[in-house]
Amino acid sequence: MPALVDGFDSYAPGFAHEGGGFKSNYFSELARLEEANFWFRSRNQLLMWALENYCPNFQSLLEIGCGTGYVLSGIAKKFPHSTLYGSEIFIAGLGFAAARLPSAKFMQMDARSLPFENEFDVIGAFDVLEHIKEDERVLTQMCAALKPDGLMLLTVPQHAWLWSSIDEYAFHERRYAAIYIHKKIKAAGFFIVRSTSFVATLLPAMIVSRFLQKKVSDKQFYATAELNISPWLNELFSRMLSAELALIKRGFNLPLGGSRLVVARKL
Repeated sequence: MPALVDGFDSYAPGFAHEGGGFKSNYFSELARLEEANFWFRSRNQLLMWALENYCPNFQSLLEIGCGTGYVLSGIAKKFPHSTLYGSEIFIAGLGFAAARLPSAKFMQMDARSLPFENEFDVIGAFDVLEHIKEDERVLTQMCAALKPDGLMLLTVPQHAWLWSSIDEYAFHERRYAAIYIHKKIKAAGFFIVRSTSFVATLLPAMIVSRFLQKKVSDKQFYATAELNISPWLNELFSRMLSAELALIKRGFNLPLGGSRLVVARKL
């Protein structure tokens, strides 16, 4: 049975205020930036399409590492009859999520030890796995928590050669190569339905950005600089990623890109 911490069910209370892998004070900055930023908006469009295309009639969905609830709020609008659950290791993020989406059920827990078995139609983890050292254990836990034939949606950052001070600030353990994330997903008990890169058109800009980061000192580094961009550039990037989504919808799997989407089904 869960404890009650700050009004939320807590399955790992020891980590509620001091969980690893992320800066809890970053949630307020995310909550301020997500709604307007091209990256979050475009990723949500991709995820809504993936849900509609691969599991349109799902009834229950758990998001691991739900942060401020931005993704879940998009799912609630697109699939109003679904029952949504969000989990976060930090209690600090759940307050933002619950305020954004009062209809969802939020809980504090450790993704390495999910207290569920054969429970959900869909489980998602969006830019979460890279924060956790024991990523293979998390994938196994996600598989166990899904119903038979349940669907997993996963997004992760790609390409070790894009590693930068932003990854270090965000407490990333790794950036993934497709071959390695595929191997881990299959070993956890899934078969892969679809896998594609995204943020491919912005790859040159990402490379330049990371090169410039190496030229500044730690005192000059701002972790949210890539999110705080001018409105016209934000709109340009949004349109570029919309063009990518159109290609993905047509069945193209992009080989390179800053991130990867994997859709997998429980065996």
